[in-house]
Amino acid sequence: MELSDVFLPRIAFSLRFDVGHDGFIDLEELKRMMEVLGAPQTHLALKQMIKEVDEDLDKKISFREFMLIYRKARAGELDLDGGLSKLASLTEIDVDEAGVGGAKTFFEAKIAEQAASSRFEGEIRAEQEERKREEELRRKRQAEFKEKANFFGQVAAQNA
Repeated sequence: MELSDVFLPRIAFSLRFDVGHDGFIDLEELKRMMEVLGAPQTHLALKQMIKEVDEDLDKKISFREFMLIYRKARAGELDLDGGLSKLASLTEIDVDEAGVGGAKTFFEAKIAEQAASSRFEGEIRAEQEERKREEELRRKRQAEFKEKANFFGQVAAQNA
C-alpha cells in the first residue's frame, strides 16, 4: 500500500465527508455524502452501508472503516449494486492513472465544493441558532409573565 492510498482518502474523509469533524461519518453525513456524489440512498440502504463496514458497532464509519470500503471494493467483496460499491467507485481516484497532479486537482475541486456547501451549512446553523435564541427569549418572557401574574394574583387575594 502506497502513501497516496491512505493520504488521499484521508483528505477526502476529513475535509469532505466528516462534516461534523468528529472523526466519524454518521448516518446523516453518509446520506448527504451520497446525495452530493449523485447516488442518493434510502434510509435503509444507508443503514445497511454502515452495518456492512461497522466493525465496532457504533453505527458510524470511522476512517479505518472508511478504508475498509476500498479494501472490500478491490477484493470484489462488495455487492456491485450496493451503496458501498457506488461510494467506492465515485470517490476513488487512481493516482497511477491521473498522476499526483490529477489527484491534487481532484481533491482541490472536492475541497472547493465542500467549502461551498460549508457556507450553506453555516447559514443553516446561523438560522437554527437564531431560532433557538428567539425560542429562549420567548420562554423567558413567558416565565416573567407567569411570575408577574402570580404576584398580582397574590396581591389581589390579600386585598380581597
